[in-house]
Amino acid sequence: MARATGAIRLPSFSMDLPAQLVGERGRSWYSGAVTEPKLPSREQLLFNLYEAAELEHSLMCTYLYAAFSLKDGEADGLSAKEADAVSRWRRTIVQIAVEEMSHLTAVWNISSALGGSPRFNRDNFPLDPGLLPAGIVVRLAPFGEDVLQHFVHLERPVSSNEPDGAGFLPMFDFKRGLPSRRLTPSVTDYETVGEFYAQLGDCLQAFATHHGEKVAFCGDAALQLSQNEVQLLGAKPVICSKTALGAFITIREQGEGAAEHLETSHFARFRDIQRELAALKAENPKFSPAFPAAHNPVLRRPLRPEGRVWIEDEVAASTVDLANTAYALMLRLLAYSYLLPRPNPEKGLAVDLSLGLMHALTLLAERAVRLPAGPSNPDCHAGVSFTALRDAGAFPPSAGARHAFVERLEEMVAAARQLAESGDDRTVRAQRALEALLERAKRGFAAANARGTDTVVAPAAAASPPKPAAAAGAPGEPARTKAGIPIPRSEDGVDYIDSKRLTLVYEGKRCIHARFCVTGAPKVFIANIEGPWIDPDGIDTPRLIELAHACPSGAIRYERRDGEPDETAPPVNLLSVRESGPYAVRGALSVGGDTTSFRATLCRCGASKNKPYCDGSHKEIGFSATGEPPTGQADMLEVRDGPLEVEPQPDGPYQVRGNLEITSGTGRVVARLTQARLCRCGGSATKPFCDGTHARIGFRS
Repeated sequence: MARATGAIRLPSFSMDLPAQLVGERGRSWYSGAVTEPKLPSREQLLFNLYEAAELEHSLMCTYLYAAFSLKDGEADGLSAKEADAVSRWRRTIVQIAVEEMSHLTAVWNISSALGGSPRFNRDNFPLDPGLLPAGIVVRLAPFGEDVLQHFVHLERPVSSNEPDGAGFLPMFDFKRGLPSRRLTPSVTDYETVGEFYAQLGDCLQAFATHHGEKVAFCGDAALQLSQNEVQLLGAKPVICSKTALGAFITIREQGEGAAEHLETSHFARFRDIQRELAALKAENPKFSPAFPAAHNPVLRRPLRPEGRVWIEDEVAASTVDLANTAYALMLRLLAYSYLLPRPNPEKGLAVDLSLGLMHALTLLAERAVRLPAGPSNPDCHAGVSFTALRDAGAFPPSAGARHAFVERLEEMVAAARQLAESGDDRTVRAQRALEALLERAKRGFAAANARGTDTVVAPAAAASPPKPAAAAGAPGEPARTKAGIPIPRSEDGVDYIDSKRLTLVYEGKRCIHARFCVTGAPKVFIANIEGPWIDPDGIDTPRLIELAHACPSGAIRYERRDGEPDETAPPVNLLSVRESGPYAVRGALSVGGDTTSFRATLCRCGASKNKPYCDGSHKEIGFSATGEPPTGQADMLEVRDGPLEVEPQPDGPYQVRGNLEITSGTGRVVARLTQARLCRCGGSATKPFCDGTHARIGFRS
């Protein structure tokens, strides 16, 4: 939320506290009078952080609602020029909503640092008077001139006199707060969110000065979200007043309290959309960029119908219901992640499932605005209502909680399959997304149950992929062709060729024809013959093992039969970006749950018919992409091996978790990281990293 500082400024990192303990308006935290600053209690700080969380959370939802209501290209009746503008507006508003999520994460982290439990609840829309100051009205409404003006008003700098949009004026004016201090926490008034964060920063600094850093920030930093779990600027652990106030400054620079001239502020970006909308309206007075989605939709007949729309149409109601369920489970999983200390892999799993649910929610919300609200509102469409649970708090980490999450996803998949019978593309894609999340949850939570309460994962260097059942108990001497070549045993497209010392495994559908095998051991891998073509006895066993290790795709593997150890994971997890080709990955790999190899080549052109693995389609389509991307974050990792999970997102990027070094095709270090979203549609402008292009070009996996 962009607000210029005007006369308000956030505190510096200095612990010398002059008159900064009260904002420059001279108000104390507990009353509107000009008084000496009073030291806040921890409970008061948490109380106001909870209001900050509710505010960020609510505004994030209103921005998303407006973005969901926008039409999608010429198919929805827009001209090419209008379609291009609306597409850009959608991206801008969604990005602002993502930044609100980043601010919300920072507020959650500060709450956790103070020893509190982050706030995930909020009231349903429209918010009742008194929950926020009178001048901050929060309602769900589709994109339009009045809504844009409302957003500009919410994001206005302190020095601005921007009016609110029509229909968003408060029902009545009121003042919050108590005239005197109480032990019970109480609300405070503020005119802009920038002022609110300035007050909160002052009081937080005063609290830390009085109690000392260690006592003030007594929470476990390992419980907070970091960029190891989610790529948000606000996901930085808070351990002291400097990092806490730094989070407020980040919020200010990205939105709240940002200088009016800052082009990237929310205020400026909403004003840009306003100007472009006015210009397009002048060219075409009938230009309508959004569907007539409901204002404050509800799923049951409202006791107070004023300002609310009852979604009566059954298909629309079922779609909104499933979207709301995705939203509620997303919050539950985020709350759950704050009870799991890093480096527990279940923490990242909970966050990944949450982000996946947000993708499904988006598809369902966009479907909802294309459906009728019902007979009581014949000219109005539906819209996701973001119905809040009575309590979105975390379930205690346990096998029971994991079972509850899987159970809920199963219920959602069943509902999605029923809705997808209509054949609607968005609903079908939401179904596929939920099915993928269910499978991921089953795998991940089963692994968590197997670990029990342990949070340390066994080193991957001692691990090996599970052996296929077909290889067990293999006979000592296989049948051979007339030419003396062993006849393989085959199962599910995988060949098992026995020799005296090992069983060679060949999975043809993963082969990318790197030719290390046929050039390195032509007596083993016999080219240009019909029928069986692999003879493991063609060279000595150590050399054959070296060749297997050189196979980048993992198509060639082996299982020792002489009592010697099988292949182990490499000491460093590596991903090499091949010039105009795939990603070549080495590590203790799990690719969408497939743990059969420590090596894989993953499609990055988007055209493979064997996704997620490369099948050479990049050559057929003339894919062109550098294998020498620029060097980014490359600080040395404390641990360089360990489990490496690659989860292909439905119609989206690869979500990678684990210690990983990304290198160019020539071996130069590009990045060292513990989680990333890597492009697999072939269109990102920031390859190898995802930039969201998959959604714009309609990539389907």
